[in-house]
Amino acid sequence: MKVVMRSDTEVLDEVMVVAYGTAKKSSFTGSASVIGGDKIESRPITNVTKALEGQTTGVLTTSGSGQPGESASIVIRGYGSINASQDPLYVVDGVPYDGTLSSINPSDIESMTILKDASAGALYGARGANGVVMITTKQGKEGKTNVTWRSTAGWSSRAIPEYDMVSQKDFVQLTYEALRNGYVFTNGYSWADAEAAARNSLSTNLGGELYNPFKNYTWSQIIDPTTGQVRSDAQSAWNENWMDAILHNNAFRHEHQLQLSGGTEKTRYMFSLGYLNEDGILTGTNFQRYNGRANINSEVTDWFKGNMNVSLTHSIMNYSQYDGAATSNVWYSAQFISPLFPMYMKDMDGNNVLDENGNPQLDYGEQGRPGSYNDYNPLGGLVDDKSYVKNDVASLRTGFTLGSDKDDFGVFKGLKLSVNFGMDYRTMNQMNYMNMYHGNQANAGGLIYKYNTRMQSYTFNQILTWDRSFGLHNFNVMAGHEFYAYQYEYLNAAKSNLVDGILELRPGTTITSADSYTDKYRIESWFGRFNYNFDEKYYFDASIRRDGSSRFHKDHRWGTFWSVGGNWRVSKEAFMEDVKWVDNLSVKLSYGQQGNDNLRTYYAWQSLYDLGWPNGSNIGGMVTSLENQEVSWEKSGNMNVGFEALLLDHRLSISAEYYNKKTTDMLLNYPMATSTGFNGYNANVGDMRNSGFEFEVRGTLIKTNDWNWDITWMGSTVKNKVLKLTNESPEIINGIYSIKEGMPINTFYMAKAAGVDPATGAQLYWAYDKDENGNIVNEYITSDYNKANESKYYLGSRIPDLYGSIGTSLSWKDIDLSILTTYSLGGKIFDSLYQGSMENMYFNNNWNEHALRRWQKPGDITDVPRIEIAGSYATNDRFLVDASYFAIKNITLGYTLPKVWMQKARLGSIRVFASVDNLALFTHLKGMDPQYNFSGSTDYAYSPNKTWSFGFEVNF
Repeated sequence: MKVVMRSDTEVLDEVMVVAYGTAKKSSFTGSASVIGGDKIESRPITNVTKALEGQTTGVLTTSGSGQPGESASIVIRGYGSINASQDPLYVVDGVPYDGTLSSINPSDIESMTILKDASAGALYGARGANGVVMITTKQGKEGKTNVTWRSTAGWSSRAIPEYDMVSQKDFVQLTYEALRNGYVFTNGYSWADAEAAARNSLSTNLGGELYNPFKNYTWSQIIDPTTGQVRSDAQSAWNENWMDAILHNNAFRHEHQLQLSGGTEKTRYMFSLGYLNEDGILTGTNFQRYNGRANINSEVTDWFKGNMNVSLTHSIMNYSQYDGAATSNVWYSAQFISPLFPMYMKDMDGNNVLDENGNPQLDYGEQGRPGSYNDYNPLGGLVDDKSYVKNDVASLRTGFTLGSDKDDFGVFKGLKLSVNFGMDYRTMNQMNYMNMYHGNQANAGGLIYKYNTRMQSYTFNQILTWDRSFGLHNFNVMAGHEFYAYQYEYLNAAKSNLVDGILELRPGTTITSADSYTDKYRIESWFGRFNYNFDEKYYFDASIRRDGSSRFHKDHRWGTFWSVGGNWRVSKEAFMEDVKWVDNLSVKLSYGQQGNDNLRTYYAWQSLYDLGWPNGSNIGGMVTSLENQEVSWEKSGNMNVGFEALLLDHRLSISAEYYNKKTTDMLLNYPMATSTGFNGYNANVGDMRNSGFEFEVRGTLIKTNDWNWDITWMGSTVKNKVLKLTNESPEIINGIYSIKEGMPINTFYMAKAAGVDPATGAQLYWAYDKDENGNIVNEYITSDYNKANESKYYLGSRIPDLYGSIGTSLSWKDIDLSILTTYSLGGKIFDSLYQGSMENMYFNNNWNEHALRRWQKPGDITDVPRIEIAGSYATNDRFLVDASYFAIKNITLGYTLPKVWMQKARLGSIRVFASVDNLALFTHLKGMDPQYNFSGSTDYAYSPNKTWSFGFEVNF
């Protein structure tokens, strides 16, 4: 007799954590995705947000800063608002989380559930309008105590290459041409006179002979007058790359985890300890984290259960404070500075000037470096100045449940009361110190800032549920009340004229700043849910929540939000009984409305005053915002329709969904004429729509005793349209962006390039006139940048046409391999970094190599105009770059030692593994980060990291 064992769909049906409970995925009426903890743990990440990309559909992420500990930003199913927050709600073990995301140890996570539509997230009311990220930490399981030790070590470097910049000789050549072109086209010189004047002006503009690395020629001789080119035999005495000097290549990272879990039939526990130490690729940056967690669940009696979840984290982040103005931003100066400037002081012969110990000295430009770099050195700023943030985070989740599902309880069977309390507490201590010897605080004798903040929030809810089945009819009813309180306290002080070596305020003589304030925020909520299914075939779900927010005036404080949804398991129908290749087929539909109160202020309706304007010894104030008692909830109506299919004995799964989310009564800063003294006031204005498709295909290509090969393809689209703005204006212009009715949010709005004039090398633009109705007429080409600025075009947005991931996992016996790649097709990015290196404003800025294609003489045909310094241009689409990319996000290779070896060693298991994160990125422009933000801009920011790591995990 041959016995064949088949998997039972009913038994193996995935149970996922949802709002205030759990649900079987096959019966769920809403849209949610589950990410297993193993997907997160396999990546060498510090912040859990950086593990989300490519793991689910409908989620757009930024690359995030390379600063260790920093978060990535995410949006779920499009851009939910213009001025209000677009961030999702993070929920940890059933309670909204206010601690720092970097304080959560990824190894403590059992799973993450992304709630994407109203049916899934409406029970979280106001804070769930932009989606919900539910984090469930690991729990103990019945059985003997299991002890796990996991250690990893790795090395990081830049994940995104630098822009291709010109060499020293090319820089001098381009500078000479810029001077020559200025004399010709601005001052009216003849070509020959302009060349002579340019040769004579090189020394003044490039820093004199001290900063001339070509010691066999002076600046006036470096250009051959017969060819107009840099002399080929010019020899450089130095060629020091500032970026190489400030980067900490092969930055070391190591992490260690100890976990104990187990339990009895009544009580289960999990304890964990963790330590992480990660150096940043920027010199002086680092992140350390110490964390501990304890989860305990106990069934005291048949009708009383209790739980407690406690976590403690201490972290220290050393970071660079120079991320503001371009002249002090190390990511700007180190990459885009003149290649002539040395990192270390030189004498007139080009040799290093050594200190009394024989070491080279950093060059701060105090001997006459031109431009704004006369007292600045990026490496010096990283070494001599200090910045850190210390966070202490404590979280508590505890509660009890009264009731039971056992038949012994008669009519009370299935009736339960749960009381839950969650608290998050965070203290932050931050310091910024600028030294007294060099830099912009040298004249003040140094400057030190100290910041202290304290945050405490708690959530207290009481939930009554009734879960019963009567034959084929199954009911689950819930009613609850919840109160949320948040308080944030801020204190800072600063002093100058410090004592060297003491990084405290006390010895400073001059107070330059002192401030403190407290923010408070409250939400009270009543909510309920009704679930019904017939024969596990037809499912119906309805939920409602009423929120009262302290952000709004008492007369407009309350909002009611709701959802309804249905799921039809087609595969349970009688006509599907003979279709053996279909294991499960479900069709679902839902709709609901959610609210948003987060206008990035806790005082949305109030008129506020700035009291930082003392009048002598009297208190003085200034009105900073206008009152609007009518402002209230931003609303979002969300429809979702989709299907899920499990086929071919679980070898193939396919799911697809369409969503349509309309945001109305948007929380917007209603624009006003600046002449009134205000730019606007908070109001409910305008509508916007996000819609799109999502699909996921998972297939098992090979499945034998030794081999298993799975492939997953995910894809998502999002289409955004602003439907309505203010009655006074259908458009809001902000720099290069337009927010206009009928167009996507943040549509690029700028001049359109039309090539280069072969005769003069001038940038050409498309321009137009308008008739009396405002319609474009008479398009033409011009070199007049003023006319081009008056003739702007709508030129697309950052929003991609399709984005997603392709992943695969392959195992053979005890060897496993997983690969995750991500992609994005369509959309545009305005690369202002690239623009700045092609349209230089200063003589000490370097050029991108693309500038070598520039126009040089009459008759040249090219797409790069003549070289100029501080030329007059209209911002145009020359620097709009295709945002498409393909990335190899992670490759992990592991080996689990044979069980026979483990038995002899009396161990449970040992697994060794190696991985590489952010291995490669393929884009349309080298150096550009296509995932920097959601609006399609770039900035001088900390580059994301590529990390090679190795590790082992031992189970005792």
